[in-house]
Amino acid sequence: MRIRTIIPLLVLVLAVSCGEYEKLLKSTDFELKKDKAREYYEAGKYIKSTELIEQILPRYRASESGEQLTWMVAQSYYGMKQWELAGSYFSSYAEQFSYGEHMEEATFMTALCDYNISPRASLDQTNTRKAIDEFKIFMARYPYSTRIEECKRLMTELQERLVEKSYLSARLYYDMEQYKAAVTALSNSLKEFADTKYREEMMFLKLKSQFLFAENSYDIRKKERYQAALDDYYSFMEEFPKSSFAKDVKKIYDDTIKYLKVDPSALEVKSE
Repeated sequence: MRIRTIIPLLVLVLAVSCGEYEKLLKSTDFELKKDKAREYYEAGKYIKSTELIEQILPRYRASESGEQLTWMVAQSYYGMKQWELAGSYFSSYAEQFSYGEHMEEATFMTALCDYNISPRASLDQTNTRKAIDEFKIFMARYPYSTRIEECKRLMTELQERLVEKSYLSARLYYDMEQYKAAVTALSNSLKEFADTKYREEMMFLKLKSQFLFAENSYDIRKKERYQAALDDYYSFMEEFPKSSFAKDVKKIYDDTIKYLKVDPSALEVKSE
């Protein structure tokens, strides 16, 4: 019996509550809406809070209340994991209230939203690069912030995502037998991200792509391209003399000097 009594009461309470909120949305009492928006925000009721703030923000935009409302709506969208909207409002806060109470955090949160939007490496990395740039801006503006180490950690993660994207693109060129494009993509990636953890594998793939590019070239261009492969071989061996790719690297070397008709012992003396 108690359950049968409680359920209708709950339905009635919810109906009354919803009715009151609908009236609030239609109200022209901006101060009441502002107070209720803060109340909802502090209670973690972000949907209701943002709906009210979106209605009244234009009226308060240039005021002290506008600063707090902008901050609350940004935080509310972030709490709902709506990163794009949150980032837009954090950015708006930083632009409008350069001396505001939350300026430092708004600058950091703008970057963090793009970090959260950044997709897996196989997809477009526009937001990844944007997040890196924004973290750099934050670090330049607030070099003594307690968030500096966090920025560095997140930037490293994002940069590795860019490296992986570059690797996947280069690997695609390799799988499609577009060896020249693979060499170019890998060279650019290694230049931009010299300290990547994928360096050994990427240098090997670049060497192999250069070798296959030479092997599949017209005779008139083969010599110079095999020479480029030999140069890549020495660069690889200098960095990774005990590589897990040693067997494949040795075969590339043997086939290259065979084509170039070079005496291996002469090369060894020269390298010393």
